Amino acid sequence: MILAKKIRLYPTEEQEQKLWQSVGTARFIYNWTLNRQEESYKNGGKFIKDSDLRKEITRLKKDKLSWLNEVSNNVAKQSVKDCCNAYKNFFKGLVDKPKFKNRKKSKPSFYNDTSKLKAKEKSVLIEKIGWVKTKEQLPMDVKYTNPRISYDNKYWYLSVGIEEEMPVVQLTGESLGIDVGIKDLAVCSNGMTFKNINKSKEVRRLKKSLKRKQRQCSRKYEKNKKGKEYVKTKNIAKLENQIKLIHRRLSNIRLNYIHQVTRMIVKTKPSRIVMEDLNIKGMMKNKHLSKAIAEQCLYDFKLKMKYKCEFCGIDFVEADRYYPSSKLCSCCGSIKKDLKLKDRIYKCSCGLNINRDYNASINLSRYKLAI
Repeated sequence: MILAKKIRLYPTEEQEQKLWQSVGTARFIYNWTLNRQEESYKNGGKFIKDSDLRKEITRLKKDKLSWLNEVSNNVAKQSVKDCCNAYKNFFKGLVDKPKFKNRKKSKPSFYNDTSKLKAKEKSVLIEKIGWVKTKEQLPMDVKYTNPRISYDNKYWYLSVGIEEEMPVVQLTGESLGIDVGIKDLAVCSNGMTFKNINKSKEVRRLKKSLKRKQRQCSRKYEKNKKGKEYVKTKNIAKLENQIKLIHRRLSNIRLNYIHQVTRMIVKTKPSRIVMEDLNIKGMMKNKHLSKAIAEQCLYDFKLKMKYKCEFCGIDFVEADRYYPSSKLCSCCGSIKKDLKLKDRIYKCSCGLNINRDYNASINLSRYKLAI
């Protein structure tokens, strides 16, 4: 199984300039490809193959886009592939329509060719940038998959896929149901409950600090306004950088917590794990709960759980979206149709009095078990 390895880079000032140049090239070529595809569609043409677009870029390099020769050829080549793959996935109905990458909002990243990536003691060779120091040793004499260099508003990282052997895990034969939600991140049928990290003291402190910085930034923009134009001063730029770092810190806390929770669940070694197939996109339309749902990172939780189950040989089952796990009584099997979202305790006519989420997790653990 291919697992990702992410290591921090320590580039020099000269190398960092070249990294930013590669990031800009990747974004420019992606937007150029997207524009060519949209123009072709408007003029009644067909979808342009990525091979034809790459040939066009090679011709443009000799004349209009000669500056592309300063960065690796594979950066532009992969950006064309990424854009075309995004369109293909859109046609299949897997993702939304591809959008143009904004310099401020898009994640700075680019591709490095696998054959050109080499490693030695605490350093890696990046094409047209040179040997860059790393925090830890990248495994040598192994096949690398999809190497990407990215920036997270503070540090540079190299992410690469490495083939690893799946361990032989002795499973218990238990079927584990997991009910995810907003009040608690996850409630398991074996009694394990994982709290909402967004209610912790550290996260609440950071969110409070973030609000304060955003208000300061907004006031400074209004203060320095010249007519209808907003003027960006050095102090505003400093505040915006601080806001970026707080956002980075919050996302890292949430991601780390999801990894910890999924690891703890997988360590119980059940034979199968059942989760409900939530309509996250539909849930986000609820204006009262959308922010809380987004902060829980439920889709990310499902992805992490899925690949960790695959690595340990555990069956991962997604229950049907319309399976009434919350409304179904785990004791007698009757369905309580009038159950509301505010009802946190499930009370059945058979005498069962149980936590709503725990009841749902028990029902999920029994999903299609007898069939």
